[in-house]
Amino acid sequence: MAGGRDTVRPEDEAGYPVRAAGRAGTLAALDTAVTGCRACPRLVAWREEVARVRRRAYLDWEYWARPVPGFGPSDAALAVVGLAPAAHGGNRTGRAFTGDPSGDVLYAALHAVGLASRPTAERPGDGLELLGTRITMPVHCAPPENRPTTRERNTCRPWLERELALLRPTLRAVVVLGGFGWQALLPVLEGAGWTVGRPRPAFGHGVRVTLPDRTGGPGLAVLGCYHPSQRNVFTGRLTPVMLRDVLRQGAALAGLAYREE
Repeated sequence: MAGGRDTVRPEDEAGYPVRAAGRAGTLAALDTAVTGCRACPRLVAWREEVARVRRRAYLDWEYWARPVPGFGPSDAALAVVGLAPAAHGGNRTGRAFTGDPSGDVLYAALHAVGLASRPTAERPGDGLELLGTRITMPVHCAPPENRPTTRERNTCRPWLERELALLRPTLRAVVVLGGFGWQALLPVLEGAGWTVGRPRPAFGHGVRVTLPDRTGGPGLAVLGCYHPSQRNVFTGRLTPVMLRDVLRQGAALAGLAYREE
C-alpha cells in the first residue's frame, strides 16, 4: 500500500543507528553502515538540498550528500572529535574536515606535528593519511547553520559510541574540538567503557582530564581545544600555535611520535 509502513526503509527509522551500530564488528563495517543512515529527516533534507543547489565554486562537483564516517586507522591511539560535517566540506567531499576552512587549519596543524602525511585535504584519494590518529564527530550529517538539535545528536550517538568502543583497545587520548563536541562526547565515553564521574568536567581550551577504564585497563586522557572554525581563527581565539600545542599534548599522552616546533 502506497505510503504504508512496509514502504519505510530500515535506514529511515530513528532506531536504525542503534541496530546497525550494534551489528558492526569492525570500523570498516561501521563506516559503511553510517553512510546509509537516514534517521533524521531534517538533516537528510538539508544535506540533499545543499547538494542540489551547490555553491558556484563547486558546480562541477558531485556532492557526497550522505553521512560522513570517521577517518583514520582502526588502531588509532589518538582521536580528534569535532562537531559535524560542513555543508560544502565533508558533505561535498565525503571525508571529515575535508574541503572547508576548518579542515584547512586542522590538517595543517596535524601535519605540522607529524600526525598527517600532508598539510592539505582536498578529497578522498588525495594521498592524505592520518598517523595513529582518527577523526570523528558526534553528528555525521551536515546540519543547517552548523546547529544540530539535541534530538539529532542523541539519534546519532550510537555511531560514535560504537566507534569508540571498537577503538578502545588502542585509544589512549582524545582531543575534543569545541564545547558541543565536549558535551556530546562525555556521556558517549561513559557508554563506551570509561568512567566520567560527577560532576562532569567543564569544557575549556587546554582542559585535560583522565577517565579511568572500568575494566581496569589504561585510562583515557581527554583534552579540550577550541574548534578551528573561521570565527575562532579570524578573531585569534584559536591560533595555529594553540592548536598544535594541544595536538602535541594529545600525541604525547597517546604514546605517538610527534614533531616539535
